[in-house]
Formats: sequence, structure tokens, C-alpha cells
Amino acid sequence: MTLPSTEVINTTVTEPTKAKSGGCGRKSDTSHVVEMDEKTKERIAKHPCYSEDAHHHYARLHVAVAPACNIQCNYCNRKYDCANESRPGVVSELLTPEEAAHKALVIAGKIPQMTVVGIAGPGDPLANPEKTFRTFELIAEQAPDIKLCLSTNGLMLPEYVDRIKQLNIDHVTITINMVDPEIGVKIYPWVHYNRKRYRGIEGVKILHEKQMEGLQALKEADILCKVNSVMIPGINDEHLVEVNKVIRSKGAFLHNIMPLISAPEHGTHFGLTGQRGPTPKELKAVQDDCSGNMKMMRHCRQCRADAVGLLGEDRSQEFTKDKILEITPEYDLAKRQEVHEGIEKFQQEIKAAKEKAKVETRLIASVQNSPKILVAVATKGSGLVNQHFGHAKEFQIYEVDGNEARFVSHRKIDHFCQGGYGEEATLEKIIEAIADCKAVLVSKIGECPKTKLQEVGIQTVESYDVIEKVALEFYQQWNKQ
Repeated sequence: MTLPSTEVINTTVTEPTKAKSGGCGRKSDTSHVVEMDEKTKERIAKHPCYSEDAHHHYARLHVAVAPACNIQCNYCNRKYDCANESRPGVVSELLTPEEAAHKALVIAGKIPQMTVVGIAGPGDPLANPEKTFRTFELIAEQAPDIKLCLSTNGLMLPEYVDRIKQLNIDHVTITINMVDPEIGVKIYPWVHYNRKRYRGIEGVKILHEKQMEGLQALKEADILCKVNSVMIPGINDEHLVEVNKVIRSKGAFLHNIMPLISAPEHGTHFGLTGQRGPTPKELKAVQDDCSGNMKMMRHCRQCRADAVGLLGEDRSQEFTKDKILEITPEYDLAKRQEVHEGIEKFQQEIKAAKEKAKVETRLIASVQNSPKILVAVATKGSGLVNQHFGHAKEFQIYEVDGNEARFVSHRKIDHFCQGGYGEEATLEKIIEAIADCKAVLVSKIGECPKTKLQEVGIQTVESYDVIEKVALEFYQQWNKQ
């Protein structure tokens, strides 16, 4: 398998150095087989949020030019920093449109697999329309191959769909947490619209009306829309099935159901009042219930509003304002196209390897009524098992049976190989995070964690190959036991 050049693509692989049953929710998830026409496939092929396959290979940049917001969410606190924190609405520093465009050009040269520039905050882009659209204008003029993307709460969306279309912003995300205002009042304390602040259900009704109107307008304008929904146990978890039905009927392309982040130190209302987030099992069950007739996004990382790099990594501290402004952009369209051609070739090779693994598995193993299991994968990207157990910051979770291995979620963990005091406690937390998995697939693993995992019934597989191939080969052996 020919790999892209390591000189320009940070996600490239290099040779490794030597050193419960997973449930399937309340119904079978068939979201991965929803058919798309060729035009739509082409539109999402290089967008890491809209395409699960693209997120292994292509990077994104969020530029923080929109500080103001026009609603208050009980799960949000737009304080600046900490730099090590990954959640929506958090940024280290604000940029002017000119600084943001300069940053986009610098990163387009430094990270040529960066294909998308999005504006997602730290407030709402459409509550800051002049800064938002000026940023997009500057980037479009100077880097025509970069996709433009924005995320919004939808309150002002109906007023700006024509402008969005004019600027060729082809992807818009709306956060829609309810279609019943009675549920919305538990999430949104106030809404600021037309220079007036509305509290309680009056404000929520306005927000709901504008979200539905904006979603319909995007469909009519042929702009792809992803809907984000924050899953809040006891408030909107059961309601999200209804949300899914409504947004699907109004033309949403993709639904991303995200877990509530509610740590007390974040200073949010939910964090301070003890509202918990969902467990991975609860989240997967709701995602499964909402799947079948539209695509579900399961690879979201709930990125910062100034994130840089692949989903699952954040290189924002490499490209702070003081560093960026001292760098002369080296945007080279021909070089970027060459890199993208290399990625596309590699993707085809990965796809061929996946299909071959499926065929070989079916020839060897019985696939009738094969039980589903979960496996955890340590990966640096590119769709490969290519990371040491101790270096992983997250595991990608795959659901495997006799027919296929399918990505279903990711779970963040702490580094195991930090050394010194606390390493044993870290391993315990890692084991807890993947306790429902039958195996962990890694490029390498030390004897100590391997033994501990085996003691709790989690097998370890050391390999350096396509994720689906390794997972299916493990399943064959596990199914014989």
C-alpha cells in the first residue's frame, strides 16, 4: 500500500517502532448505508465533519471572529481558555477578519490537507454578521479551493441564507436541541431578538420558529445542513427521536447527537447544578434510535472554536496569533492539489483493503446471526491501526460482526505513558472507558497494561493495518472461542 508523503501530511503513517458485550441499541443501525448521489458524495468528500471517511485524512480550521451571542444555553459558558480544554465556545484569543484570513492562508500552506475553514464562535457567527462574512470574503478571494462552513444557533439564519449562498458557503450547521418549546425552556433561559430580550417560553418559541424557517431555507437554497443536538439526560434525551424526525422532514443532511459536557469547573448552569451527561451506552442507544433514514455523525469531537488540524487533534497552540502574524503565507494551490491527489489514491487503497477483508472474512466465517461486539482502536488517523496504546488520547470504537466492522463512537482517555505517580490510576480509568469492548487494537502495547486488560477480559491485538481488516480478523478468532 503506497502512503502519502510524510513531509507534508502529518497524518501519514510510518513504520512502528519496536518497543460486557457491545450492544447495538434498541434497533439495528443502517445509517451507514443511506444512499447518496454522486454530486453529494463529491460535495462532502473533503469535509471532515460531513464525511466519516474524510475525517481520517482531511483537516479543518476554526477561526474565532464571532464573540457575541444572541441566546443563552444552560450548557454554555464562553469564557476564554484553558488551551487544553476541548469543547465548543472555548477560544484562547479572538481574531479580526484580516487576521483570520492570514491565519487560513498560513495553515493552508503548513497543513495542505486542511480543506475547510469554519466559523463557530465563540459566540454565534450570525450574531456577528459583518465580521463573519468579511472573513469568508477574504478567504474566498485568496484561497478558492478551501470550503467555507459556519455553525449557528439558527436564530438569525433566515435573514442571511441568501448571503450565505452568494458567498458559496456550502455547509451550515444548526444546533437544534428541541422542537417542543416546553422542553426548550429547560435549556435556554433567554433569547435576544430584534433588540429585545425574551425570557422563558416566549423566547424559545421564537428560536424554534427561526430554526425551522432557516432549515427549510437552506434546503431550498441547496446548502447542505448538519444539525447538532446536545443530548441532556432527563431533559431532551427521549425527545431527540422527535427532533430527528422533524429535521429529516425539512431536509437536514446529517444529524450529530453529542453528549452534554457539564463539568462544574466550566461554570455552566448545568455544570453547577449537577446535570450529568449521558454514558456512552446511552448516547449510542439514542443515536441508533435516530438512524436508518438519514446519516448520523458519530465521529464528532465537539471542537473548540479555534481548533486546528484533524478531528481528534488540536494544534491551535502551534498557530497562536503572535506566531501566525510573523509568518508569511506560502499558499500553493498546485502543491495542495498534489497532496489531495495523494490522499485520494491512498483512500482508494484503503477502501480496496477493506473490501478484500470483508470478502475473506465471509469465506471463512459463518455470518448468519453473528453477535455484535465492540472493539477499541488506537489510531493516529488514515484509517489504520497505527498508534501505541500508551500514546492514545482517545480510542475509536468499532462495532463488529461476521459481516463488517463499523465505526460507532470515540472515547477520550488520558495518556497512559506519562510516567511516574498516577500511571496505575490512569490505566484503571482507561479500562473503565472501554470495559464493554472485547479487544483493543494497537500498534504496540507494554506487558503491564496488556496483563491488566487480559485480567478484565479485554484481549489485545498488536497490528499495523487497516482497522476493518484487523477488527474482522479478530472477530473470526473471537467467534471460534
